[in-house]
Amino acid sequence: MRILAQFGKEDIAIVYLGETSKGNLVEFVEALQPPFPREEKWVLIVSTLNGCPVKCKMCDAGGSYAGVLDKDEILEQIDFMVKKRYPAGKVNTKKFKVQFARVGEPAFNHHVLEVLEELSFYDNLIPSISTVAPVGCDQFFEELLRIKDRFYKGRFQLQFSIHSTDKKQRDEIIPVKKWSLQQVAEYGERFVSEGDRKVTLNFALFEQANVEAVRLIELFSPQKFLIKVTPVNPTYSSINNGIVSDVDLQSGLPIKNRKFVEELRENGFEVILSVGEPEENKIGSNCGLYIRRHLVESSKPRDAYTYIPR
Repeated sequence: MRILAQFGKEDIAIVYLGETSKGNLVEFVEALQPPFPREEKWVLIVSTLNGCPVKCKMCDAGGSYAGVLDKDEILEQIDFMVKKRYPAGKVNTKKFKVQFARVGEPAFNHHVLEVLEELSFYDNLIPSISTVAPVGCDQFFEELLRIKDRFYKGRFQLQFSIHSTDKKQRDEIIPVKKWSLQQVAEYGERFVSEGDRKVTLNFALFEQANVEAVRLIELFSPQKFLIKVTPVNPTYSSINNGIVSDVDLQSGLPIKNRKFVEELRENGFEVILSVGEPEENKIGSNCGLYIRRHLVESSKPRDAYTYIPR
């Protein structure tokens, strides 16, 4: 891995722009969760594709897809960050999380499964897959279930990006053929067995979101699924598409869609209100942010990417 540039702060997050051994440009991130020090929790966020073909309306990484990264190219990202902090290769932190969530839909890349098997020697590792559940990737998800049961029982985090309970709007936000909510529910029922973490349903809530708690209550079990509510980050894509976040950054609660959260909690669902450090938007380390796009844009957003040379 050849590092071309890095941006950020040691006590929050650093985004690396690198070139792999195969010549692909990749972005990857190491992050803390203040006030916890690295000894308590350390998060690595890696890319799985060279660009992304999905083109979600809130994400800057879509539209420049040039293929999958192989197993070695994904491991190079992880190994670089591990060896930088822990030269001996032993990660001395209580919670060591690797998220396959920087650039690319991981279900499009079977090499991700090989990486998960390769990393299984870390006995403190919490792997995290974030996916839109594309149609045609059933084999990936079946193999993922097998790997979870064999290597990561009780410490695997699976997250589905949902964003809207309305099919038409969900298709607009995530413009790729994907599993229905019913299919997500059926797979999650199989994925979570005794001792496993619940499957996360993520909603980056925006003002125009059509979200009905009753739809989730009908399909999903609170014993096997939890709901995570996040803001829409200030990406070029969200700004250009007129997608305005509905989440109050102080409380983490939605403003127009607060009833959605209240009804879910009343019906036994665990709801996580996840608002990161505002500085992460400025660094460009948050979900949906993509430094390579920023470097070629002429107009600049006010609340993001301010650590990047202009």
